[in-house]
Amino acid sequence: VCWIEAALVRVPGSTPPAMSGGGFPECWQVGDCRITRIIEHESVGGSKFILPGVTREVAQSVPWLAPDFADDMGRLKMAIQMMVVDSPSGHRIAVDTCVGNHKKRELDVWHMRTGPFLEDCIALGIEPESVTHVLCTHLHTDHIGWNTRLVEGKWVPTFPRARYLFSKKEYDYWSNGGVAGTGTADEESLRDSVQPIMDAGLADLVEMDHVLVDEGETCRIVLRPTPGHSPGHVSLIIESKGARAVITGDCIHHPVQLARLDMRSSADTDWEEAVRTRESLLGDLAGTGALLFGTHFARPTCGCVQRDAATGAFRLDTAEGLAHVVPLGRRAGAKL
Repeated sequence: VCWIEAALVRVPGSTPPAMSGGGFPECWQVGDCRITRIIEHESVGGSKFILPGVTREVAQSVPWLAPDFADDMGRLKMAIQMMVVDSPSGHRIAVDTCVGNHKKRELDVWHMRTGPFLEDCIALGIEPESVTHVLCTHLHTDHIGWNTRLVEGKWVPTFPRARYLFSKKEYDYWSNGGVAGTGTADEESLRDSVQPIMDAGLADLVEMDHVLVDEGETCRIVLRPTPGHSPGHVSLIIESKGARAVITGDCIHHPVQLARLDMRSSADTDWEEAVRTRESLLGDLAGTGALLFGTHFARPTCGCVQRDAATGAFRLDTAEGLAHVVPLGRRAGAKL
């Protein structure tokens, strides 16, 4: 089950947030690595469903959220997007594969989608065959959808040459009847977006501190355990030539959770652990110049973590993130 689907479909009379697609690609330089963002959905509103404690008044009490991450009415802005990390030696890592097409989902705006996400990727030179790894930070619906695509009535791996990395703890939890904080499970998503990867022999069940790339100062890409939203949740750390970036997954859903660590997701399996995870991660990043990429952060998607000396509250400085933006350009496929 996923954070937005679990909440929205369970509230009688609720109205899903408006969503739109369009790709909106952007690229950032991190040392000798590049991180490219492709958006599948964007949304405005729905904060009381996604983050129950974040009322409009709470959002408006954090002035730096507007206009990028909330509107002037206090409605949260969010995105569903995939990050693609290119290393200098040719690794190409797709992180969290969004909702996907042609999939039966309870949320209307996700049900049987036919969006242009894959075409948007190909237009950027991110052909499915060029992806060497797929990392799912966790196994909720909106992070695994493009793991597979429908071909002649059968779910097949979208990235046929990639190794798909799932935290072993995460996989074991969901495949043995695990439920989200809402008390619900999503067997349909596992059947159409995870099991076909297992059946194809493309899955690697890894430890939560797994090392993907280790090339010394040139490039090091590793997992960091960030549990709480789900038991085996991980984030991705990219380090290159003294620069550093983190792709969060859902350990931080929205920048409001920097200012208010206690604001929890309705889908957290252990919200107290999720709070501790956020505090630890943000404390490690504050003032370091590392870029924090939020998997659900609306555009501009990333920034540097700062901490207020007087209050101790964290905030996201997006200006530094914008300084790392580089021109998009069609890139040849990564080395396989």
